[in-house]
Amino acid sequence: MCLSIPSKIVEIDEDNMATVDTMGIKRMVSLDLMPDEVGIGDYILIHVGFAMSKIDEVEALQSLEVYQEMLEAMEEEERRQIIEDDDNCDSRGEA
Repeated sequence: MCLSIPSKIVEIDEDNMATVDTMGIKRMVSLDLMPDEVGIGDYILIHVGFAMSKIDEVEALQSLEVYQEMLEAMEEEERRQIIEDDDNCDSRGEA
Protein backbone atom coordinates (compact mmCIF):
# COMPACT_ATOMS: atom_id res chain seq x y z
CA MET A 1 0.00 0.00 0.00
CA CYS A 2 1.24 3.47 -0.83
CA LEU A 3 0.42 6.42 1.39
CA SER A 4 0.95 9.83 -0.10
CA ILE A 5 1.90 12.20 2.69
CA PRO A 6 1.44 15.90 1.87
CA SER A 7 4.78 17.58 1.25
CA LYS A 8 5.52 21.31 1.31
CA ILE A 9 7.57 22.84 -1.50
CA VAL A 10 10.50 24.76 -0.01
CA GLU A 11 12.56 25.39 -3.16
CA ILE A 12 12.23 25.06 -6.94
CA ASP A 13 15.29 24.97 -9.19
CA GLU A 14 15.72 25.81 -12.88
CA ASP A 15 15.43 22.11 -13.88
CA ASN A 16 11.83 21.92 -12.60
CA MET A 17 12.94 19.99 -9.52
CA ALA A 18 11.54 20.89 -6.12
CA THR A 19 12.94 20.40 -2.66
CA VAL A 20 10.04 19.38 -0.46
CA ASP A 21 9.61 18.90 3.27
CA THR A 22 7.71 15.75 4.23
CA MET A 23 7.21 15.73 8.00
CA GLY A 24 10.73 17.07 8.54
CA ILE A 25 12.42 15.00 5.82
CA LYS A 26 13.69 16.97 2.83
CA ARG A 27 13.97 15.38 -0.60
CA MET A 28 13.98 16.26 -4.28
CA VAL A 29 11.01 15.58 -6.55
CA SER A 30 10.29 16.28 -10.19
CA LEU A 31 7.54 18.74 -11.10
CA ASP A 32 7.46 17.53 -14.72
CA LEU A 33 4.15 15.66 -14.33
CA MET A 34 2.34 18.37 -12.35
CA PRO A 35 -0.86 19.43 -14.12
CA ASP A 36 -1.17 22.55 -11.92
CA GLU A 37 1.21 25.45 -11.44
CA VAL A 38 2.86 25.29 -8.01
CA GLY A 39 5.13 27.52 -6.01
CA ILE A 40 7.13 27.67 -2.83
CA GLY A 41 4.85 27.05 0.14
CA ASP A 42 2.36 24.90 -1.79
CA TYR A 43 1.55 21.38 -0.64
CA ILE A 44 1.75 18.50 -3.10
CA LEU A 45 1.26 14.74 -3.19
CA ILE A 46 4.15 12.66 -4.53
CA HIS A 47 4.39 9.26 -6.17
CA VAL A 48 7.72 7.59 -7.01
CA GLY A 49 9.64 10.86 -7.03
CA PHE A 50 7.14 12.89 -9.05
CA ALA A 51 4.75 15.54 -7.79
CA MET A 52 1.33 14.37 -8.93
CA SER A 53 -1.16 16.86 -7.54
CA LYS A 54 -1.50 20.02 -5.54
CA ILE A 55 -3.38 19.80 -2.25
CA ASP A 56 -5.15 22.57 -0.34
CA GLU A 57 -3.11 23.77 2.66
CA VAL A 58 -5.94 23.20 5.16
CA GLU A 59 -6.45 19.64 3.91
CA ALA A 60 -2.69 19.05 3.92
CA LEU A 61 -2.31 20.23 7.51
CA GLN A 62 -5.26 18.08 8.63
CA SER A 63 -3.71 15.05 6.94
CA LEU A 64 -0.32 15.74 8.50
CA GLU A 65 -1.96 15.97 11.93
CA VAL A 66 -3.57 12.55 11.42
CA TYR A 67 -0.27 11.05 10.24
CA GLN A 68 1.47 12.48 13.32
CA GLU A 69 -1.19 10.95 15.58
CA MET A 70 -0.71 7.61 13.82
CA LEU A 71 3.06 7.77 14.34
CA GLU A 72 2.66 8.63 18.00
CA ALA A 73 0.16 5.81 18.46
CA MET A 74 2.48 3.34 16.73
CA GLU A 75 5.37 4.34 18.94
CA GLU A 76 3.17 4.09 22.03
CA GLU A 77 1.96 0.64 20.95
CA GLU A 78 5.56 -0.47 20.35
CA ARG A 79 6.51 0.73 23.84
CA ARG A 80 3.49 -1.08 25.31
CA GLN A 81 4.46 -4.29 23.48
CA ILE A 82 8.04 -4.12 24.77
CA ILE A 83 6.77 -3.68 28.32
CA GLU A 84 4.34 -6.59 27.94
CA ASP A 85 7.05 -8.79 26.42
CA ASP A 86 9.42 -7.87 29.25
CA ASP A 87 6.78 -8.60 31.90
CA ASN A 88 6.24 -12.06 30.36
CA CYS A 89 9.89 -12.88 29.83
CA ASP A 90 10.54 -16.57 30.64
CA SER A 91 14.24 -16.00 31.29
CA ARG A 92 13.76 -13.29 33.93
CA GLY A 93 15.90 -13.91 36.93
CA GLU A 94 18.16 -16.42 35.19
CA ALA A 95 21.83 -15.62 35.48
